[in-house]
Amino acid sequence: MSAENQQPSSSEIPEIAVTQTGPNLAQKPSVLVLGMAGSGKTTFVQRLTAYLHARKTPPYVINLDPAVSKVPYPVNVDIRDTVKYKEVMKEFGMGPNGAIMTCLNLMCTRFDKVIELINKRSDDFSVCLLDTPGQIEAFTWSASGSIITDSLASSHPTVVMYIVDSARATNPTTFMSNMLYACSILYRTKLPFIVVFNKADIVKPTFALKWMQDFERFDEALEDNRSSYMNDLSRSLSLVLDEFYCGLKTVCVSSATGEGFDDVMTAISESVEAYKTEYVPMYEKVLAEKKELDEKERKKREEEAMKGKAVHDLNKQDGDGEDDDGMLESELNAKVDRIHLGGVDEENDEDAEIERAT
Repeated sequence: MSAENQQPSSSEIPEIAVTQTGPNLAQKPSVLVLGMAGSGKTTFVQRLTAYLHARKTPPYVINLDPAVSKVPYPVNVDIRDTVKYKEVMKEFGMGPNGAIMTCLNLMCTRFDKVIELINKRSDDFSVCLLDTPGQIEAFTWSASGSIITDSLASSHPTVVMYIVDSARATNPTTFMSNMLYACSILYRTKLPFIVVFNKADIVKPTFALKWMQDFERFDEALEDNRSSYMNDLSRSLSLVLDEFYCGLKTVCVSSATGEGFDDVMTAISESVEAYKTEYVPMYEKVLAEKKELDEKERKKREEEAMKGKAVHDLNKQDGDGEDDDGMLESELNAKVDRIHLGGVDEENDEDAEIERAT
């Protein structure tokens, strides 16, 4: 696929066809790795890939970042082999973010082939890892990102991992911004969700876990900063997010040292079970509602198409049990008599006769 193709808009991106029998629960899970720019997504994928290879359980790795110059891990499917990022910028006159979204749109039109590859190779890997673009909004809030996520989730178990930079999150306001973004992604995808506090070798993220479990500790951290409108807003939002924190899985890792990756695999296994017990019933319910709605729309279109059309039952019988051919024939002849078959002169004569008759 080259950039010479016409640029697809979000509304023109086709829905990926999925089987109506439901997800294959026996298939190995896919993990979407999301996070803010600089949070260490690519380094995390690199370390997790090395961790799995060392245990003779290699992953299937997919790179969805078209703008990355070098991928530091072995990759099975690379968007850069399909779409040329710089050519897209040049041909369509776009900036970096617009080109990334266009590359994802182009990739999305062939993502059914990627799904086929994942399904075909499922027996050869332990988990499928998908590294997403550094500009998180280009994936999470785009039509192509939603289609890719939904296509994976409707095919086999899928988990979302949100990477947080622990060093930056020491600021309570930055921490709250990360949690709000994580909450929005969770409610947008409705998939099993894991928050990974990365860079534990720089700053131990135990402070973040305490803030999530105890509002008073978070309030004290806010008081240590200067009083401002943002502090008051963060305090209010922390109370709102209490329910979000309750069922949230969190893991502390260091992509530099390899710390915490046993916990990562445990969290993935638990999330797969959550996918089976929570997401699949919801998926089946939505699918059943969609089928019911489609059936109602089909019947409605049929009824509208039949409106105004007279239907003659040629098998209709009269009281004596004989076909009512005479009535039908006279009715049709009456309609034929009203059809004008002549030219202009004949039409004028007919009009004159009608005037004399009246």
